[in-house]
Amino acid sequence: MADLWPDAEVGEMVGDGVVYSFEAEGAITKGKCVYLSSDMKVSQCAASSNAIGVALKTVAAGEFCPVCVCGVVKVTAGGAITRGVAVQTDANGNVVALADQAVNEGGTGTYTIYYARRLGFSLQTFASGDTGLILIEK
Repeated sequence: MADLWPDAEVGEMVGDGVVYSFEAEGAITKGKCVYLSSDMKVSQCAASSNAIGVALKTVAAGEFCPVCVCGVVKVTAGGAITRGVAVQTDANGNVVALADQAVNEGGTGTYTIYYARRLGFSLQTFASGDTGLILIEK
């Protein structure tokens, strides 16, 4: 496992960004992707979750968790990711490449749509298990 940005720990922001605090509905680990599981409450992502950001602190259920919803943050890759591609969460709250979804709109042409699963973009090329930077941009 390579550390592609040794100047920060997983779950730390690099530079300025937007951070909101949400109540945790369950245990959340710093550096994992989170989603809105209830109104103004978050849970650690599982498969097919629509991640809103990355947890900046490890918390227990009922505690408030700071979440980076826009900015550069260090994460762990759950699979191979090429720099510049869109990312989403995997079943463990890590980031993976978001596959393009081709859609034909009534025969007028084929378009690529990312839907709500897009969390942001990779700033580095990752191998599975590597740690490095993504830009969160919902």
